[in-house]
Amino acid sequence: ADLALILNIFLLMGVLVSFGAVLTLPGIAGIVLTMGMAVDANVIIYERIKEELRAGKGIHAAIKDGYSNAYSAIIDGNLTTIITGIVLFIFGNGPVQGFATTLVIGILTSMFSAIFITRLLIERIVEKRGKMAFSFKWSENLLTGFHFDFIGKRKFAYITSGIIILAGVLSLAFHGLNYGVEFTGGRTFVVRFDKNVSAEQVREALDGAFVGADAATSSVEVKQYGKENQMRIVTQYKYDDTSEATTEEVETILYNALKPLYGYDITLDGFRSTQSDNNGIVSADKIGPAIAKDMTTGAIFSLLFALVAIGLYIVFRFRKWQWAAGATIALVHDAFMIIAMFSLFYAIMPFNLEIDQAFIAAILTIIGYSINDTVVIF
Repeated sequence: ADLALILNIFLLMGVLVSFGAVLTLPGIAGIVLTMGMAVDANVIIYERIKEELRAGKGIHAAIKDGYSNAYSAIIDGNLTTIITGIVLFIFGNGPVQGFATTLVIGILTSMFSAIFITRLLIERIVEKRGKMAFSFKWSENLLTGFHFDFIGKRKFAYITSGIIILAGVLSLAFHGLNYGVEFTGGRTFVVRFDKNVSAEQVREALDGAFVGADAATSSVEVKQYGKENQMRIVTQYKYDDTSEATTEEVETILYNALKPLYGYDITLDGFRSTQSDNNGIVSADKIGPAIAKDMTTGAIFSLLFALVAIGLYIVFRFRKWQWAAGATIALVHDAFMIIAMFSLFYAIMPFNLEIDQAFIAAILTIIGYSINDTVVIF
């Protein structure tokens, strides 16, 4: 399974390079999801082989029938996620398309690796040794007699889910979400220092530097960018004003706040331009409200279309609309739970709970895993 995973990543990277694709944070989330699904496929196959061995079949017949019986679950689970990826690529934009690209390519390469490569390795070992164990003695019948009355506990689940959903709806109505620069607009800077600094030092220096109309517009996000002396700084301060005068104001605020972190007396002109000084602002980007609105609309529509497409495939595959309704409601439930938690806790948590590219990537990953497991059960 590990060898198949390594080959899968190698193939995936090769295809991405041949396309000239840019690897984004959501793109990396797509790779992680395909790795998880590739391992899922291997586990399903191994469990099926164990079932055939328990039924008294020989090792060769057990491997053959185990793979044959696992194909439908693996292909169905992966196909629903491929449909999600295609819809996200068509209707999404920016970060969503990056996720969709790596997801679709990764699923195709992972299916090849999980089904073809692992089978070659297993059959080679059996051919060489004449046998192969798929469990320890203590784990041979692990979970086979496992019984837990999930449906009997449904009222507890209804109450727990209902409380979180109601709290989430109220929080979204009155508290809202802490939207990142991608969804409101704002400015992003990459700043270089003359010595190594930590993100925490930069964050402390910028604390209170930007004073906006509310806490959201005065917040600043700081992350290390490449080298230890470079930081990526994102601010939503006056995000709806894209004029040059406001950009100069933001750069001056940055200069005044970060000047003490330099080991020499850097000038404002030197800080704002690398032409006269190698340190200071290396690059700067503005995301206007119109672009942010387009990205938000694209993300919402792509998610909605993905849910509809998954529902239609499940109706086609399992013949009953009730299956599709159950799976789609479960997806919406899983995604909304996370959104509710972010709305409830972003103001009190000691770490950042922004709705940004990383959040969208995480929601898409959750949806991918959720539909995969549901279809395997079906």
